[in-house]
Amino acid sequence: MKPEILLIEPMMPAIEQALDAAYTVHRLSAAPDRDRLIAEVAGRVRAVVTGGGTGVKNAVVDALPNLGIVAINGVGTDAVDLEHCRGRGVRVSNTPDVLTDDVADLAIGLMIAGSRRMMVGDRFVRAGQWPTGKLPLARKVSGKRLGVLGLGRIGEAIAKRAEAFGMTIAYTNRKPRDGVSYRFVASPVDLARESDILMVAASAGADARNMVGRAVLDALGPDGLLVNVARGSVVDEPELLAALTEGRIGGAALDVFADEPNVPEGFYGLDNVVLQPHQASATVETRMAMGQLVLDNLEAFFAGRPPPTAVV
Repeated sequence: MKPEILLIEPMMPAIEQALDAAYTVHRLSAAPDRDRLIAEVAGRVRAVVTGGGTGVKNAVVDALPNLGIVAINGVGTDAVDLEHCRGRGVRVSNTPDVLTDDVADLAIGLMIAGSRRMMVGDRFVRAGQWPTGKLPLARKVSGKRLGVLGLGRIGEAIAKRAEAFGMTIAYTNRKPRDGVSYRFVASPVDLARESDILMVAASAGADARNMVGRAVLDALGPDGLLVNVARGSVVDEPELLAALTEGRIGGAALDVFADEPNVPEGFYGLDNVVLQPHQASATVETRMAMGQLVLDNLEAFFAGRPPPTAVV
């Protein structure tokens, strides 16, 4: 009999077809009664497949006595309690590297869109206002000071792209990185104070929650732009909304939010905000590559081998 797995959220059709070919797949998102489905299959499920933003709750992990692996379709692991899984003897894998380019590309796109007020211009043209109206001037990108909050794989890829714009690049991290030419700044507040654009690419977690709060936003200042392609939890959303509405920062370009898919409605009416529905890795090519890594991790686990991109 095929091993049984619990699929928390949909994946690319081709990846789901491959899952169906190799496993008996129980789709939680399609279940009329999710608790009932979990109770019915609990003893037979050996693996959970989930998204990086969705993760899996400890209660679900504990309800599956024979669970052996949580395969995350994403790079972030903050929505899975790694220590809880470790204590249960459950492996956890993710899909690093394959989404780095897409996230970095979107980060640069958001930086340009926010600085050049591209969404405002788009609405201006669509509303037929061009013949009689005039848009205010936007802000230049080339040559500006970019601060990267979190110089991991994605942060470094963003910085390399920003070099092509002649930007001065600095970063803050838990500790300075060896082998990079960018200037290290000790704190997020100091980094924001020295940046025209603050790029949030830090890993999420308890120590990073609300890292970008009032002090950081005030240091960024009334002409500064905040770009977030990390996790919504890294930014204090009420403080960000207040800073935007009060003009204490110049703008924000956001791909992630604290309570997705619920976005604070206060953002909707602001012309100095660009909003995306967590789309950084959302290309056909990257989602297929991510899905293949999920398949590879599952195949290795069921074959008794270490998952190739295990984090636990």
